[in-house]
Amino acid sequence: MTNEALIAHPSTGVRLHRPLVLLAVLMTVLALVSLAGLLVDGRTVNGSPVWLKPFKFAVSFALYGATLAWMLRLVRRGQWIAWWSATVAAVATAAEVGAIVSQAARGRASHFNVATPYDTAVYDLMGQLALVIWLSTFVLAVVVFVQRHADRAALWAMRWGMLVSLTGMLVGVKMAQPTAAQQRVIDAGGVLTVSGAHAVGAPDDGPSMPLTGWAATGGDLRIAHFVGLHALQALPLLAWLLTNLARRYSRLAVPAVRLRLVAVGAFGYVGLVALLVWQALRGQALLQPDVRTVLAAAGLIAVVGLAAAAVLRRPSTATA
Repeated sequence: MTNEALIAHPSTGVRLHRPLVLLAVLMTVLALVSLAGLLVDGRTVNGSPVWLKPFKFAVSFALYGATLAWMLRLVRRGQWIAWWSATVAAVATAAEVGAIVSQAARGRASHFNVATPYDTAVYDLMGQLALVIWLSTFVLAVVVFVQRHADRAALWAMRWGMLVSLTGMLVGVKMAQPTAAQQRVIDAGGVLTVSGAHAVGAPDDGPSMPLTGWAATGGDLRIAHFVGLHALQALPLLAWLLTNLARRYSRLAVPAVRLRLVAVGAFGYVGLVALLVWQALRGQALLQPDVRTVLAAAGLIAVVGLAAAAVLRRPSTATA
C-alpha cells in the first residue's frame, strides 16, 4: 500500500482505506441531496417517491464504506489483496448507485426495468456491478478470516457479520428472477417491460409501509435483504457494546464469555434473516404475520435468550 492510498488515523496512526472513505463521504452527500429531492420533487416510480431509492441506497452504502474502512484498519495479513478488493468494491458501488441516480433523474425505475433497450442495458449493468461488489466483499471476508486480533469476540463479530452480509446480498438474486406470471409471458413468447419483483403476493406498486416503502399487503424480500446486509454493522456493534458493558459487569470482562455471546447473537441474526425470507416467500406482509410466523419468531427469541442466559451463568476460568 502507498501513502497516497491511505489516510492516517489522527490519534492512533492506524490508516483508513481512502477509496472506501471517499465512497462513504459521497454516499452521505447523495443521501442529503436525495432527501432534498424527496421534499421538492413530487414524481413517483411504481408508487414510491422517485428519490426514495437513491436515498436508501446512499445511506446503506455510506454505512458499507465506513464499516469496511474501519475493519480494514485491522488487516495485517493480505494487505495488498484487501486494498485492491476494497477499491474494486468502492468503484463498483459508486457506479451502481450512479446508475440508480441517473434513472431516478429520468423518472424511470432502475431495478427490473426492461421496457426499453436503454433501460435494459442499465439494469443489466447494475446486475454485473452487483456481482462485482459481492465477489469483492467475499474476498475481503476471506482476508478478515485469516487475521488475528487480541479481541477474539470483535474479530469473530466481523467475520460473522461479513458472512451474513454476503448472504443478505444473495437475496437480491431471488428478486431479480422473473415471477411466475412474468415467466408465463416469456414462455408464451411475449415481451416483458418488467422482469423480477420485490414483492411476493402483491404488486410492487401496491400499498407500502411509510419511510421504508416495503410492501404492506404482501411479502417483501427487501426486508431480509436489508437486515442481512447490515449484519456488517450489527454484529461488530454487539461486540463493541459487550466490551463497553464489561466495565460495569465483571462477567463480561471474561473474553470467552463475550465471544460466546457474539456467537449467540450471530446465530440469532441468521435465524432472523431466514425467518424474514420465509415470511416474504409466503406472501406475508411484515406487520401481518400469521400464527406460524409468530410461533417461529417466539421460538427464535426463546432459543437466543436461553443460550445467552446459559453463557452468562456458565462457569469460566478464562481470563484472556
